[in-house]
Amino acid sequence: MSHREITVTVNGAVRTATVEPRRTLADFLRQDLGLTATHLGCEHGVCGACTVLLDGDTVRSCLALAVHADGHEVTTVEGIAEPGEMHPVQSALWESGAFQCGFCTPGFVMTIYGLEQDARAGRPCPRSRTEIREELSGNICRCSGYQAIVDGAEAALTAATATATTTTEGAR
Repeated sequence: MSHREITVTVNGAVRTATVEPRRTLADFLRQDLGLTATHLGCEHGVCGACTVLLDGDTVRSCLALAVHADGHEVTTVEGIAEPGEMHPVQSALWESGAFQCGFCTPGFVMTIYGLEQDARAGRPCPRSRTEIREELSGNICRCSGYQAIVDGAEAALTAATATATTTTEGAR
């Protein structure tokens, strides 16, 4: 099988690699780049454990091909905070006790992070717990820790919305 050279900006660093065209983005991140926090659960895009951002949009990296990320920007859970620190989304989930076994946590973090980025940018984001649950419905927690996850998501999105509001009002 032929291979193709791709260049992807991952967590702010430009990475070039040669991959088979059928290689998934998840395998590229985990096996080629050693970014193993992106978990593989169902490998059918159902569980959401492999969620990453591709050009700011959440995607299931088990369903995306690495070659499709060529020339684009990928953000994984390893790239959202400074080393040794937690991102506000991670802190909110931690404070809510929303991690149980932790396998699904990176996918939830990246899904909430995408929503939080929307909130910070003043774009529409879920405000009610019902809307948050709907947004998180594509992620599965086999420990069924959803209540705490929704609590953490609500706290992170409320803080992000307040920051966006303060920033907008300060600019007036």
